[in-house]
Amino acid sequence: MFGKNRDPVEGKVNTIIGTGSKFDGNLSVEGTLRVDGTVEGEIDINGDMIVGKSGLVRANVRGRNVSVAGEVHGDIILEGKLELTSTGKVYGDIDVAMLVINEGAIFQGKSKMRDGESREKAETAGKEKGKKREVEKAPA
Repeated sequence: MFGKNRDPVEGKVNTIIGTGSKFDGNLSVEGTLRVDGTVEGEIDINGDMIVGKSGLVRANVRGRNVSVAGEVHGDIILEGKLELTSTGKVYGDIDVAMLVINEGAIFQGKSKMRDGESREKAETAGKEKGKKREVEKAPA
């Protein structure tokens, strides 16, 4: 699902928010998180996240790779890849290294793609979001 840079424990899901379950608050996860229920708040993953078809995430997400088949409402900052399957919906701004949007997916927001930036730089960019920045004019 996430290509060449997979963990040695491919396919292992460490944390599951199952269908019919709801988590409200700040969620920190080591490894892979799968969401088939509802999560509201903030998500910080030291790994990957899978949002299943029935998954609903109303949170800002930071992590390595994310695959969305359900819905995400919030900003997403990733070291690696964001993949929207044909049923995936993302409503929010994204800052990622790679982006895959399959036919039928919905993405509404701004996108920024990086080349070789570290997660720290991506997180700093996320914290700076919303602050007004002045642009210097080039000399004429």
